[in-house]
Amino acid sequence: MCKCRDDRGEKKTVLLYACSGGANVAEIADRAARDLMAEGKGVMFCAAGLGAEIDSMIETAKAADLNVVIDGCPMDCARKILDKAGVASYRAVRVTDEGFEKVKGERATNDQVRKIKVRVEQELY
Repeated sequence: MCKCRDDRGEKKTVLLYACSGGANVAEIADRAARDLMAEGKGVMFCAAGLGAEIDSMIETAKAADLNVVIDGCPMDCARKILDKAGVASYRAVRVTDEGFEKVKGERATNDQVRKIKVRVEQELY
């Protein structure tokens, strides 16, 4: 499991969960999470595995120092999966709360992804 360093240089396990929907805001969430992982800010973890009630995955999520959920829209699917799995310690960012409209069939832009990455980074430490 990825041990990322916080702003004080301390190692922490940071798990990132992204919306997996079909609209542009889901792509923004997913790409932001993948970019943050590539930059060493955390590791993407499987919200579907938590939803499928896989015990080892739920325990990993509960043991993490920080869980960060990036949901695309007010339906908050990823956040609800963590809630249902009993993972209480998380921070959540919703793409539509940052001024983006949910549109099916529209692709995310690099600028949109960058804006959400900056917003998620505010939740990391």
